[in-house]
Amino acid sequence: MRVLAAMSGGVDSAVAAARAVDAGHDVVGVHLALSETPAALRGGSRGCCSKEDAGDARRAADVLGIPFYVWDFAARFAEDVVEDFVASYAAGETPNPCLRCNEKIKFAALLDRALGLGFDAVCTGHYARLGSGGLRRAVDADKDQSYVLAVLTPRQLAHAMFPLGDTPKPAVRAEAAERGLLVADKPDSHDICFIPSGDTRAFLGSRIGTRPGALVDDATGAELGRHDGVHGFTVGQRKGLGIDAPAADGRPRYVLGIEPVTGTVRVGPAEALDVRAIDAAAAVWATGTAPAGPVECVAQVRAHGGLAAAVAAPGPGASVRVELREPLRGVAPGQAVALYREDPAGDVVLGSARITTAR
Repeated sequence: MRVLAAMSGGVDSAVAAARAVDAGHDVVGVHLALSETPAALRGGSRGCCSKEDAGDARRAADVLGIPFYVWDFAARFAEDVVEDFVASYAAGETPNPCLRCNEKIKFAALLDRALGLGFDAVCTGHYARLGSGGLRRAVDADKDQSYVLAVLTPRQLAHAMFPLGDTPKPAVRAEAAERGLLVADKPDSHDICFIPSGDTRAFLGSRIGTRPGALVDDATGAELGRHDGVHGFTVGQRKGLGIDAPAADGRPRYVLGIEPVTGTVRVGPAEALDVRAIDAAAAVWATGTAPAGPVECVAQVRAHGGLAAAVAAPGPGASVRVELREPLRGVAPGQAVALYREDPAGDVVLGSARITTAR
């Protein structure tokens, strides 16, 4: 097959490309230029597209002996990922930009261009597995990325390759070293790549501006403080609330809800964060069609953690109601809920949807 290897400049994508070469595929490496102002990106390899990464990806391609190109996707990334991120926070939501990047950039814009150029598949360094059962969790549970890939359609998955899904991360690093790849010890990326400072609140403030509102006790309705905008908060947040006086019971307060129209941020005790039902929209199902009725599953609401047994019932349009068997905390609108079917060979993704309400 002709395979386009998306090479971020990190160890995972480099080893994934190497394995595609070993499998006998005709591999071409490509690095995505995602910033409209590359000089503003931070150094130190803290993000997945810092200014050193294109060079690291090119050197890895040279070691593998494959052609290498840099494709400019900055405008598409700005519209589909960055602006979506800003708009979601302004609406009181908590988006996942990595999920959106996979959905809109790597497996939409990039895949479409790859197929148009005659490639058969896009290969990435994501930790997930593909097989007859569909998309599965990776063997390395700590690195599993099926949650941020669950939004992909059956067509997109049919043209995807995830060569690392069956390998623990330490083994991937060891393999990179054996292959002579200089990125073998490169740190993993953790920050949001398009926020050079790492200060999400400041970044959002520069885009959204000041929208003053009140911090309100959820139980009493008493105003506890003021803030400059709901974009500085997310459900489940404890620190940085800007409340001077302690609660009457002396316990910490958490953000329970955000009302962007009025600018109200509701706070209260940890137990008030418990969620037992989730409504979600824009559902994507692994089979391409919604189940005929309710299905037993495992729901996951964060990239790592936030799992509970559940029953998911498709609703009108592309909606879904998820009833949790046990409560989860910190479930926020804008996040994704990924649904899994438990399987002895590894959990299989049933689908994914964007959370609209949680209660």
